[in-house]
Amino acid sequence: MAKVAFTAGRVREFKCETDRAQAFVWDSTAPGLGLRATPAGKPAYVFQSEFQGKTLRVTIGSPDAWSIPQAQEKARELQRQIDEGRDPREVKAAIIAADVAKRTTDATSAIIVSVAWSRYTVEGSPKRRDDWKPRYVADMAKMASPGGKKKLRGEGLTLPGHLAPLMGWRLSDVTEDALTAWFKLESRRSKHQATRALMMFRGFLRWCSTEPALRGLVNREAGKAPAIMDNLPEAKRRTDALEAAQVPGWWSGATQLSNLTASAYLRALVLTGARREEMAAIKWSDVEFRWQKLTIADKVGDTRTIPLTAYMSWMLASLPRGKGTDGLPSPFVFASASKSGRLADPRSSHEKVLLSAGVDGLTLHGLRRSFSLLGEAAGAPAGAIAQVMGHRPSATAEGYRPRSVDALRPFLQRIEDYILALAGVEFDAAAVGPAGLRLVAAA
Repeated sequence: MAKVAFTAGRVREFKCETDRAQAFVWDSTAPGLGLRATPAGKPAYVFQSEFQGKTLRVTIGSPDAWSIPQAQEKARELQRQIDEGRDPREVKAAIIAADVAKRTTDATSAIIVSVAWSRYTVEGSPKRRDDWKPRYVADMAKMASPGGKKKLRGEGLTLPGHLAPLMGWRLSDVTEDALTAWFKLESRRSKHQATRALMMFRGFLRWCSTEPALRGLVNREAGKAPAIMDNLPEAKRRTDALEAAQVPGWWSGATQLSNLTASAYLRALVLTGARREEMAAIKWSDVEFRWQKLTIADKVGDTRTIPLTAYMSWMLASLPRGKGTDGLPSPFVFASASKSGRLADPRSSHEKVLLSAGVDGLTLHGLRRSFSLLGEAAGAPAGAIAQVMGHRPSATAEGYRPRSVDALRPFLQRIEDYILALAGVEFDAAAVGPAGLRLVAAA
């Protein structure tokens, strides 16, 4: 093939005739360097040589971007690669792949905690469940909130959540040392809340370590640094519960609440041992007055169904039917004007009951413990109590054979009768309306 010395004029004037598919002109200075043109396209520098007995051609680039000396040097470089036994096409592909990988790594490593956290709160899930509990989702949002909003109660603005300082960090910056410094600072504000935030964040790190795009950016053990673990507050298991002698005063205080919905809700916790969110979430569609059954959203499984005992049935049937924000009847048994449409925070009502009864330090979860202890005192089997409360069946308590609703009914009724007797309440299940209820003076 004929060769000419490339000059600016020859390169600029080189064209392909219209009756040909392509045309080439080759440089006499740099071996293998050519200029290729097509009738419709612009010319481009190419390099052509032999590699392992076969013709090899590589496009270098447009004359608009490459000067003649640059194209000649590139042709010599490609020839050197062949002389070294390397395929210029593979070398080019490797360079492109490395560049793409670097850009991908740079983009990934720039991911900040708040972006991944937003995904976590939607896509992550606790063990054995498909969805987070609404209250826990709200707590996670509160922990990550930057604050500065008007308080719903009282004056002033809300404070940043304990996880808020971490939201702007890059995931790759979440190290043991960095988390230790964060935990020490947040602990000055509230050690227990900082610890709760840490546990949430450790769950987040575990989730990140399972995500292909994130696992290389996080150290799932960062939240377990010795400097953090050594400073965690000692875990104290709560044991608060109503004593038998406290039941009359507590029950009387609950029935005297002006908020009938809160009054029934608090008594329902004691009579069923349900968790506070489980009871608050029940709907009228979950209550079967005809068959005397109550379906509760369970923490462990999807739902559990328990007997609807006599007093519990009467109390729920006596509740006023609330209305939603749309003016239609509320689907919730314990309806309220809150955003969720159901009783959201009964603590203030419970505090009034405790004040009236002279009982200190009893939490809402303590009412759940009260059911368990009072159930034992009533003589109900431990397995039946555990099943009503939604505990996992154990070999000791259940023999892995949960009871049917009808089999549970006499035990739950026995517990209810025992609690009512302690409260000084006589209830005539055959009577209708308020006439069926009579308060008996405590001995």
